[in-house]
Amino acid sequence: MRMKGEIKTNAGKVQRRRKIIKYSKLALLIIFLSLLLAYVVVGVIYNNGNFSITLDKNLYYDKNLIVYDNNDYKVFRTELYATSVESFDNISERWLPNDLDEHSGGSHNGENYMAYTFYIENFGTQTSDYWSELVIDDVIRNVDEAVRVRIYKNGIPTTYAKAARNGEPEDGTVAFESDKLIVTDHVENFAPKERIKYTVVVWLEGRDPDCTDNILGGEIKLHMEFNSEFVKK
Repeated sequence: MRMKGEIKTNAGKVQRRRKIIKYSKLALLIIFLSLLLAYVVVGVIYNNGNFSITLDKNLYYDKNLIVYDNNDYKVFRTELYATSVESFDNISERWLPNDLDEHSGGSHNGENYMAYTFYIENFGTQTSDYWSELVIDDVIRNVDEAVRVRIYKNGIPTTYAKAARNGEPEDGTVAFESDKLIVTDHVENFAPKERIKYTVVVWLEGRDPDCTDNILGGEIKLHMEFNSEFVKK
């Protein structure tokens, strides 16, 4: 009789152990699937690069405007994509090349900065206009606190940054219009056969007080859109 009790006790322990192993495996599977989902979500956000251009179809169909980054390939496209920069380390704007706006078109990234040149051109027969907006799509770990975005418009540069903690623009910059909108611009009297050249440069400014270890591992995704009307963000 005593041996039967021992057998029952051992059998109960085995069953409990099997249940623990079963539930542990289930918990690990749930954790793995959650991590996989998080990875996929981040992939969806960043797979298309850190910076892109979008063109409102109305600008093409109604006003005959196009965007392109290759002078030998001027066709209607609704989107252009810059080549991603895998990682940034902080630099000073003084380290940037002086001829970034002289590139003919496309991505020309350098060490610790993204640079992309493209054009918008009026292929129509009438004078037109358009709105451009540089939009922040997503930010991780508040990296926007130290980021700098410089736009060369026909060779004339303007550097943008998030306002300092006191609400004033950082030195040598124009403050972002909002947390989601860097700058808007209305181009009027855009004549037939006229084109405007843009070069967008993005880097982390090491002299910014917010450029600390707190933003390590951060990411930012931007896009510049061209619309027939102003789209409030």
